[in-house]
Parts: sequence; structure tokens; C-alpha cells
Amino acid sequence: MKALQIAATGMAAQQMRVDVVANNLANMSTTGYNARRADFADLHYQQLARPGSVTANDGTVLPTGVQLGLGVRPAAVSVVLEQGAPTQTGGDLDLAIEGRGYLEVTLPGGNAAYTRDGALKRTGDGLIVNSEGHQVAPGLTIPSDARSLAINADGEIYAYFADRVEPELLGALSLVGFANEKGLEAIGSNLFVETEASGPALPGAPGEEGLGTLRQGYLEESSVDAVREVTELIKAQRGYELNAKVITAADQMLAATAQVR
Repeated sequence: MKALQIAATGMAAQQMRVDVVANNLANMSTTGYNARRADFADLHYQQLARPGSVTANDGTVLPTGVQLGLGVRPAAVSVVLEQGAPTQTGGDLDLAIEGRGYLEVTLPGGNAAYTRDGALKRTGDGLIVNSEGHQVAPGLTIPSDARSLAINADGEIYAYFADRVEPELLGALSLVGFANEKGLEAIGSNLFVETEASGPALPGAPGEEGLGTLRQGYLEESSVDAVREVTELIKAQRGYELNAKVITAADQMLAATAQVR
């Protein structure tokens, strides 16, 4: 009897499903967070009688055979690519990306990482960084005497000064895209790094190559749908309970078999 092992794989799968749902719900307020979804696949099959096997001298074959499944396994935890709703903040350095682009930041080791979290900050030296203090490409610096900033949809940053009428162009932010965004590796702190699956970063300007545009004074909310996640949680709980009942039934059957005299 393989029901014990099969049901155990089902319980482990539903437990992973609950873990994914829990992480989604925990990140309901995380800027730019995309919900994750657990995908599963069936395990190998024990071929007791293969479909198409000859069963008689006249060439009769089995139409279906006997294939006994051995359970379920995790196949992937994929990102659901849905853009969150923009929420107004009014911050000069708060940016929402309206499209599929990513901002590039430089990690302490010099490697590049990518984010959709547009809650940017400025250091004491005026350098534009993300919330973790990592420099945002292309490394623009805001003058200390700048009174205010204006960032247009194309990423151009203009500084306004008290003693001037016309603003000064400081530079322009760039965005990057990927052939397969789901292949990015999440490293925490709203950051991703490229992998073989994602392909190399494809840099471009906002509004080009489908990278989207920037909206100043807004941040992208999490795309987590609380109703959908609670529904998934209930389904996972029911699946876990049913697999547990299978284990109970199999245990009782084995106990009955052991008591036969």
C-alpha cells in the first residue's frame, strides 16, 4: 500500500502552498511586490500494465493500461506579473513605474540589482539611492541648494533653485527590461538579480521598448489580492485535511490487515 507515501506528498505540497499564500499576505503592503503562485506536477507512475501492451495472440492491446501514480511534487513558485495600483504620496523622489521596466541599483559589491520599488531617497551628499542606500543608476546627484525636484514621464530630473527661474536638468533615470521576468532571482529588500532564465538586462529609456513611463509622487502598491489569497488558503487547508484523512484510512486498513488471524 503506497497510499501513506502518496498522501504524505500531498500534505507537503499543500503545506508549501500555504507558505506561499502566507508570504503573499505578509507582503500586502510591500511596494511593488508581485504575488507568487505555487505550481505542482504529478510524480512518476508505476506501470503495472503499460497502455498498448499486447494481451492476446491475436494482437489485442490494452487501451489504457494500469498506471499507478506516486504522488505530487513542487514544480515552481512563479511570479504573477500584475502591476499594482499607483497610490499618491506627493514625495519628490517617489516614483511609480507604469509598465514592465525595472530601476537598476548598484549593490555594495558592485553588482547590479533591479527593483520596482520607486521609494527613492537622497544621501547627505545628494546621491539618489533606494531605501537600502544603494545607488540608483545612472548615479545622479541632487545639489544641496535645490529647492524642489520635478521628474517627468521620461525620467528626466529637473532641479528648481530659489535664485533662478528656469530649472536645471540633472540627468535622466533609465529603466531595464528582461526577456523573461519570471526568471529573475529575488534576493529580498524588493531586489532581483538576473539569471540564465531571465536573460540579460535590456537597458532603455522610459517610454521606449515597452519599459513604461515614470509617475512622480506615486508608488506602486502590492499586487496581492487578499480575497484570492484567502480563497487559496481555504483550498490548501481542505486539501491538507483530505490527505490527512487518506493517511488515517490507510493506517486503519493496515491495522485491520495486521489483525487477521
